[in-house]
Amino acid sequence: MRVAVVGVTGMVGQIMLEALASRSFPVSHLIPVASEASIGKKVVFQGQPYKILGLQEALDEKPELALFSAGGDVSRDWAPRFAEIGCTVIDNSSFWRMHPEIKLVVPEINADILTAEDKIIANPNCSTIQLVMVMAPLHKAFGINRVLVSTYQSVSGTGQKAVQQLNDEINGVDGPKAYPHRIHKNALPHCDVFLNNGYTKEEMKLATEPQKIMGESSFKISATAVRIPTEGGHSESVNLTFDRDFDLSEVRHILGNTPGVILEDEPLNNLYPMPINAHGKDEVFVGRLRRDLSASNSLNLWIVADNLRKGAATNAVQIAEYLCANHLI
Repeated sequence: MRVAVVGVTGMVGQIMLEALASRSFPVSHLIPVASEASIGKKVVFQGQPYKILGLQEALDEKPELALFSAGGDVSRDWAPRFAEIGCTVIDNSSFWRMHPEIKLVVPEINADILTAEDKIIANPNCSTIQLVMVMAPLHKAFGINRVLVSTYQSVSGTGQKAVQQLNDEINGVDGPKAYPHRIHKNALPHCDVFLNNGYTKEEMKLATEPQKIMGESSFKISATAVRIPTEGGHSESVNLTFDRDFDLSEVRHILGNTPGVILEDEPLNNLYPMPINAHGKDEVFVGRLRRDLSASNSLNLWIVADNLRKGAATNAVQIAEYLCANHLI
């Protein structure tokens, strides 16, 4: 399969290459795409060098699959052009996610809604993916009616410039800033831009995307998103209120047998999810399961995942794998 990776020099684009290789995706020819500053340079994929192309050159190569991770403006302008030539686009930007005619997919939850006619498919927000991976099986078992989530998000979610800011501050270097404040030894309750309702765009993604993915409007979500000085991996403190009571042993059994989820819940042995341990892994980790002592039918838990892998690149490749396995591409 002729596969274009748009935004190949970015942090997610690089992980997309790793995921395609490590998961043995059937790439017959790679078409790496980046901005003008990178055109003509080379990337290495499976031991072979490939020249980076511009968007029009890539379109002329007629890829069958394109993984986009180059920002909303590029996706808005170019995803339809790739789709017009029969290419299937899996887009990691936020531009298409809530479009009523575009499907928002986490393969373990709702890949079965995909058809061969879906030429633009949206990849959800990184924090959303790890949240719904845990929410979906519990909602099926107990019925969720309210979700409170506070995130602790790494600087890699902002991009390379933010990672550089953190490292510069650690090393006492005065360099370019991705954030309006210092991030080293700090926490910023400010992920993405603020909206008129007082929430950030990141918080509103968490409030709306799970409903679309799970095909449900029976639950409501309130989110607070915080940026912390870790380089990789997002963490979430989550409170779920169910329609009926639950047994903690049943919750553990459900999550322990959910594909793509790893239960780490032995706090007395210091075993619980941490971003440093999730680094480079494709699974979602969950632990610190306990009843909410202040409310009926409510559960507290802690969710961690590598935001560049399952939160972005791996989920996109898994969508492509599903399409191939079901002859939809």
